[in-house]
Parts: sequence; C-alpha cells; structure tokens
Amino acid sequence: MLPRFLLGLVAAVVTAAAADKNVVLCAGRPSHGKGDHEFRAGSLLLADCLNRLPGIRATVVSNGWPADVSVLRSADVIVLYADGGDGHPAIQPERLKLLDELAAKGVGIGAAHYGVEVPKGDPGLAMLRWTGGYFETFWSVNPHWKAEFKEFPQHPVTRGVKPFAVQDEWYYHMRFTPDMAGVTPILSAVAPDSTLNRPDGPHSGNPWVRASVAKKEPQHLMWVLERPNGGRGFGFTGGHFHRNWADDNLRKVFLNAVVWAARLDVPADGIPSTVTPEQLKLNLDPK
Repeated sequence: MLPRFLLGLVAAVVTAAAADKNVVLCAGRPSHGKGDHEFRAGSLLLADCLNRLPGIRATVVSNGWPADVSVLRSADVIVLYADGGDGHPAIQPERLKLLDELAAKGVGIGAAHYGVEVPKGDPGLAMLRWTGGYFETFWSVNPHWKAEFKEFPQHPVTRGVKPFAVQDEWYYHMRFTPDMAGVTPILSAVAPDSTLNRPDGPHSGNPWVRASVAKKEPQHLMWVLERPNGGRGFGFTGGHFHRNWADDNLRKVFLNAVVWAARLDVPADGIPSTVTPEQLKLNLDPK
C-alpha cells in the first residue's frame, strides 16, 4: 500500500483529468518456462499498482484477447503483453481494424516484450501507426543481456527514473517510423558484442545489427510515440523474466508510460508503487 502522503501527491495530478481512465492489459496465453513470459501474472501485478492510483481503473484480459471487445472499446489505453510473431493476438484482420479504429479516436496502445513482434506487412505497418516501432524478423534481434541505462531524455515517462541495469531478453534494433517521426527513445543502451554470438537468423545476427553494434550505437529498448491525432503509444522490449518487475526503476518507467499513454499527467517523481516478494509469486501460470 502506498503511504497516504504519496497518494495525495499522485491524486493531485492524476485526478486533474476528472473522469477515470480505463487501462486494459491484454495478457497472453501461458508461454515458455516457469518465471518466463508470465504475461498474466505480470499484467495482474501492474494492474494492482495502477488500481492503487486515484483516477485509474485497470483491467486484465487473459488469453491475449477478450471474448467481448466492448472492454477494448471503453479503454483509454490498451497494453499488449503476449507472445508475438504469427501468434500475436492482434494480427487478425478484424482485430487490426478494431485497434486502428480505436487508435484513430486517440486510444493509447502499448506493446511489451514479445508483444512488440508482429509480421511484416499490414501488422507491422499497424504497429508503426500505434506505437512507432516493432520487432521485424531478419532486422531485429532478441538476445539475453544486461542493459545499463545511464541517461534518460527529458520526458514525462522518465520522471523519477534513476540509472539502473537489468538482465533480460532485451530485443533491439527495432524497425521504427521513417526518420523516427513522432518517436522518442526512452530506454537506450549500447549492446555488447556478446549479443551477436548466435548465427544469423530471423531473430539473431544480420549485417545491419552487426554494423550498428560495431559502431557502438545506442539501441532503443523502450520508446514512446505521439501520433498526429494526439494519441499516444509505446513499446517496451523487456519483460521476459517476471522477477524483473521487482526492479523499482523498470516498473516505474513502465507505469509512467501507461499513465502517459492514457493522456494523464505523470507526477514529477513518477508513479510510485511497491512490489513484495510474495506478490511476485502470485498468479504464475501452471507450467
């Protein structure tokens, strides 16, 4: 539970928007081993953090997509935290159309971890419209590595976030909008050579990534998008290991992004939250 004085500080900012904002987290089906890709447990944990804030109602949809899409139609921001590629829950034509309609109305859309990967073509173009970037096979890579975040841009999503380092399956070398139009990188780090140890393939290596790493170019692992119509989106490539939601700075930057995508003001010190070891053990998928 947040201290009462912190709730007061957050309330002064968040409730300035009057009506409650609805956050819908679409959590994917069970995937990978225990403690990995815990989409439902992670979404429920984040929803609990958000529901402690005045002016926000967070709902978790299990199995990737709701049976009744009215929950999406009432959302102010939708977060897709699920398996991606050909199994991504949003890539069916009627679902792409629905999310496009909602984005056109200003609904925020976020994608986390494998949820940032969609096939090229219509799904990839849609993800660019919604979030500004996506994982493209034979262009992006998905190695496990410890990313160190030392500096942050001045942006509402980085408020209160301090330098931190986390071992995760950080995807990088995303496909972004042309000239990064509307996109602001939030978490960037230089990838070590060890991230290229695997042979070239749809999720590893490739000449463009090798050239980028050789030049020590910062890789953008989290970004936000401001759409021309005022809508907002974000992408976050971490989130493979459930245990990482215990990191205060990683959790804060993600919660900040959700609140910002809902078009609420982020407090000067960011969104406060606490997570206990006991909470991390809740709602894990049977695997």
